[in-house]
Amino acid sequence: MLSQERHQAILRLLKNQNSVAVAELVELFGVSEMTVRRDLDALERQGLLHRVHGGAIGVRGRSYEPPFLNRSMARAEEKERIGRLAASLVQEGDSVALDVGTTTLEIAKQLRDRRNLTIVTPSFRIAGLLAEQPHNRIILTGGILRSGELSLVGRLAEDAFRHFYVDKLFLGVGRINLDEGLTEYNLEDAQVKQAMLRSAKEVIVVADASKFGRVAFAAVASLDQVDRIITDASLDTAFVEALQAKEIEVLLA
Repeated sequence: MLSQERHQAILRLLKNQNSVAVAELVELFGVSEMTVRRDLDALERQGLLHRVHGGAIGVRGRSYEPPFLNRSMARAEEKERIGRLAASLVQEGDSVALDVGTTTLEIAKQLRDRRNLTIVTPSFRIAGLLAEQPHNRIILTGGILRSGELSLVGRLAEDAFRHFYVDKLFLGVGRINLDEGLTEYNLEDAQVKQAMLRSAKEVIVVADASKFGRVAFAAVASLDQVDRIITDASLDTAFVEALQAKEIEVLLA
C-alpha cells in the first residue's frame, strides 16, 4: 500500500472513530511502527489530525460525539472482551448500575443468562436487551430521551439514582486522562453519570484503550472516585502504572 493510500485510510478511520492507535495501524497496514509514525506526522503537518501519545485523534472539537453506530463498530473485539471480563465480576444477588454506551451494552449481553440480579440503567438499549429475561429485575430510569443514543437524561434520570444504593456501577466514559479524570462529550450524560457514582458501593470504569490520554467536553469525576478500570491489553504500560499508583486496580481484557 502506498503512503497516500495509507493516509486516506487513516483519515477514514478517524472520521468513524475519532482516534487511532499506532499498534492498530501497524496491524492493519502490515508496516513498521516507524512508518506509521511518519504517516501520522505527515498528516499532522497538514492539519488533518492531532498526534497524541500512542496514536492520533481527529481534529473535531471536544464536544463532538461520534454516532452510536460508528462507536459500536470501532474496536468491537476489544469491547466484547471487556464486557465478558466485567460480567465475570457480577455475582448472584448483586444490584448493578449499567451506564449507557457501546461497552456497557457488551456487559449486558453477557448478563442475559444470569439470575437474581437487580439492574438499574438509563439505557433503552440495555433495558430492551434484558427485558425478556424473567430471572432478573430490570429498572429503567425516567428522563428525557436522547434519540440517537437511546439514553435517558435530565432531572428524572438523575433523581432515580438518589433512591438506590447499588453494589457495582459499570461506568462508560468518553475520555480518561490522568489529570482531568473522567470526561464525557455531553453535559446531560455527564450529570447522570455523577448521580450514578454517588449511588455505588464500587465504581468500575469500562473503556477501551483509545479512550485514554484525552479529554472530552464535560467533567464527570476525578480518578480518586474509581475503584477499578477494565480496558484492553493494548493500553500503554506507563498509563497502567500511573493508574495503579493512584491505587486503581487495572484489569486487562
